[in-house]
Amino acid sequence: MSFATPLFLWYFLPTVLLAVLLAPRSWRNAVVAVASLVFYASGAGGTTMLLLGCIVVNFFVGRNLEPDEWRLDGSRRRLLLTAAVVLNLAVLGVWKYAGFASEQAAVLAGWFGGHLPTFEVILPIGISFYTFHHISYLVDIYRGERPALREPVAFVAYIAMFPQLVAGPIVRYHEIADQLPQRRTHRLDDMAAGFPRFAWGLTKKVVIADSLAPVADACFATSGSEMTFAIAWLGAIVYTMQLYFDFSGYSDMAIGLGRMLGFRLPENFARPYSSVTVTEFWQRWHMSLSRWFRDYVYIPLGGNRGGTFRTYRNLTIIFVLTGFWHGAAWTYLVWGLFHGALLVIERATGTYRMPVRPGTRAARRAATMLLVTFGWVVFRAPDLGTAGMMLGHMLLPDLGGVTAVVDAALTNQRTLLLLVALLVVLLPADDATGTYIESARGRTATGVRVGVMTAGTVYSGLLVAAGSFSPFLYYQF
Repeated sequence: MSFATPLFLWYFLPTVLLAVLLAPRSWRNAVVAVASLVFYASGAGGTTMLLLGCIVVNFFVGRNLEPDEWRLDGSRRRLLLTAAVVLNLAVLGVWKYAGFASEQAAVLAGWFGGHLPTFEVILPIGISFYTFHHISYLVDIYRGERPALREPVAFVAYIAMFPQLVAGPIVRYHEIADQLPQRRTHRLDDMAAGFPRFAWGLTKKVVIADSLAPVADACFATSGSEMTFAIAWLGAIVYTMQLYFDFSGYSDMAIGLGRMLGFRLPENFARPYSSVTVTEFWQRWHMSLSRWFRDYVYIPLGGNRGGTFRTYRNLTIIFVLTGFWHGAAWTYLVWGLFHGALLVIERATGTYRMPVRPGTRAARRAATMLLVTFGWVVFRAPDLGTAGMMLGHMLLPDLGGVTAVVDAALTNQRTLLLLVALLVVLLPADDATGTYIESARGRTATGVRVGVMTAGTVYSGLLVAAGSFSPFLYYQF
């Protein structure tokens, strides 16, 4: 079930919000837990049992990881944590990467004249996200940052919370632990604050991202013999905008939904295309993923302590993992290595901390945007051959135009929406619209909220009713 479907918007969400309003305050976690499992099962089917199994195991392991000053059981706890983390990663590895590994083994065997069978494994929805939630829960308890939850219902509400279950934001346990036991006292206030944020995200997703999707699809589906400089650049630019409005739109919807349920979920985007370095880009793009890798991988590896070589090594490891976390394909690995290399270069040259002067800001933003766009071509391409072909055409101008298929996809309406989307590159780096809509006060903010909740919601609803919506891009991860 997607947020941008009639089933969710007109039946599921109103039912859940009504239940939250009418149920006793102490039932909040139960309502969220049950609704979340129903939401997940509607799309995941039988793989819901995998989620439930992981929830049961991690809940009981967590209760045995709490530090106890009266018992010298540090080694036992460390061994238990290690085993639990390995188990969670093994589940992720088998379900997400086993099919890819079998394909690579078959290719390798073929080089030596052998033959190995390949197989496919159904990818459970949101497995990358709930695996990271489980690991965060265990590590935060082990470190003594927060105590383990004693109520299974509260744990299910955290892990399976439907606003963030299938595509984030990734909520570290210590960010939400203090909110889980609370009994809500301002339910209507939370809904009034959360709904405009949800409506803003819905508008970004349905009106802009989904409208641009056919253009990007047509460009990336163009064969090498028909590819031109114009098509390659059009596809790269359109996908750069589509991905941002799709993923940040989902995050806005998730944060708004969480607020309506009484939870404050972490921000995930902060105008990433206004960055002046790639380092800054990763401080603004998918921020919850960056924070997760920083807290649970980068810092434990030593972070930037221990010398220059170890810092570069740790950055490279993080972005190899970031690439493969997104999917089992060589394109994701190369995309991760590309960004890792850029961060290493910025550290080696000192660019990442170079002061931004008014006269150079525009040029640095443009250079960063260019590098990020090149990366998105690799990220979006179905294989490395297609990525290389498109990048080659982007770097070698020609006089070719666009094919009939691309021209048909690029309607006047979509051209206008693309121009509107491109304005995001020109906006200031501060004051992200989502947080402004949710929390700003004053007549202007109220007017913006009313506009989003009326014009944006109504038009988005009409598009959803007409069936002109597509799954969120990050559902596949």
